[in-house]
Amino acid sequence: MGSDQALFRNSLLALYLIGPPTAVALRFLQAPYGKHNRPGWGPTMSAPLAWFLMESPTLWLTLLLFPFGDHSSEPKPILLISPFLLHYLHRTCLYPIRLLRQRNSAAGFPVAVALMAFGFNVLNSYLQTRSVSHYKSYEGDGWFWWRFSVGAVVFATGMGVNIWSDGVLVGLKRAGGGYKLPTGGWFELVSCPNYLGEVVEWLGWAVMCWSWAGLGFFLYTCANLVPRARANHTWYLNKFGEDYPTTRKAIIPFLY
Repeated sequence: MGSDQALFRNSLLALYLIGPPTAVALRFLQAPYGKHNRPGWGPTMSAPLAWFLMESPTLWLTLLLFPFGDHSSEPKPILLISPFLLHYLHRTCLYPIRLLRQRNSAAGFPVAVALMAFGFNVLNSYLQTRSVSHYKSYEGDGWFWWRFSVGAVVFATGMGVNIWSDGVLVGLKRAGGGYKLPTGGWFELVSCPNYLGEVVEWLGWAVMCWSWAGLGFFLYTCANLVPRARANHTWYLNKFGEDYPTTRKAIIPFLY
């Protein structure tokens, strides 16, 4: 028990410590996949397989660890872990299937990047699962249902935006002919509504869980996705020039 407590605390500390350097590093150097794909990062693998493998710990590790929590049989932890699993069921299984239908689905995804993402997902899945099922008790919490209701609405809204935006982008790639200008819906407000949706999702998760682990995940999501959204926005501006809407922001409507 004591060894797991130490592992949990050290892992939680690590989650908070890796956020700032991640944000700084991504301000100057973008992970080489998607629009920023470039040689020099070692061996590659197909993008669908990379997404499946690197996201998979969020399913198998979560399901493996959850039953060992002291509160795993209680309704509230089971209810809480459900949206986490729902998001990653889509990201691990359904999103790669979407990618398989692209004309360039076998385009190289750096193995090094996939391994780093795999490591983060192992860390984060352990933290979120152990926090919800073991280290955080929701019994006797008079505010639980208020926070869960608000957080669930925020989470569902973000997930809807994320999935819809991914669908638009995958559809454009499936059509072939190189990158095209995405339009309609949230793309009229921001360049990366897929990232906006994911940030909103994990804000909702943090509200639902009301834990240091949930907050840490939300902050790391911002550290990871906000700089990439900025880089994507710059990429769009450089590629489409005057044809790109000047009112469109990177990730936060009307602000950034």
